[in-house]
Amino acid sequence: MTRMPFLAGNWKMFKTGSEAAEYVEKFKSLIADVKDRQTALAVPATALYQAVAAARGSDLIIGAQNLHWEKEGAFTGEISAPMISAAGASMVIIGHSERRQYFGDDDSAVAKKMAAALLEGLLAVVCVGESLKDRESGQTIDVLAKQLRGALTGFNPAWTQKLVLAYEPVWAIGTGKTATADEAQQSHAFIRSEVASLLGGQAADSLRILYGGSVKPDNAASLMAQPDIDGLLVGGASLQIESFVKIVRY
Repeated sequence: MTRMPFLAGNWKMFKTGSEAAEYVEKFKSLIADVKDRQTALAVPATALYQAVAAARGSDLIIGAQNLHWEKEGAFTGEISAPMISAAGASMVIIGHSERRQYFGDDDSAVAKKMAAALLEGLLAVVCVGESLKDRESGQTIDVLAKQLRGALTGFNPAWTQKLVLAYEPVWAIGTGKTATADEAQQSHAFIRSEVASLLGGQAADSLRILYGGSVKPDNAASLMAQPDIDGLLVGGASLQIESFVKIVRY
């Protein structure tokens, strides 16, 4: 099955609304002719509206980096799926390793956030991945299986078209270290096989799985050449227009 490549930038806690608008205006013109892959930017919540406005007239997807599973309530500092939609965004990242590490997003929280996003009609980019300690102790497969079961047990396969998984080895995020293309492929193949056991072969074949972890212009093509890598979740390299354009055009 042919899966549309998906290249997503995650700006993390960088760029104001005006900076986001300036970036998007220039970026969209530089990739306007790219029609055989999807592109997205996950921007800070304060920049959502301006980024969405700047992206109008293009195919660029604008998304948020997190959400709360409730639609509203006494949750100071949080944003909900309806708020993201109201800002005009259509995607959200869930369970990023930094959210898991620093903000206590466990597998249960990830599952609830994913359900909230999908019920709102947002594209949910759900992250999984192991730490360096997990990898060195041979626990990669066990960790990935646990995270996938936590997110997908009880999942409605009909929602698969609105779900994207992202494999991000925690030891490769912001460290300059990158899993080799072969290492990444091995983990992606396992993720797809685990999805098949949880949701069925058809869902697994159609599901896109991204790689994230120190992605740069010089390793994008080798990663994307792997059969089970369908896209890239790009952190620091997406902050500079020139480097992200090179990645999109891998």
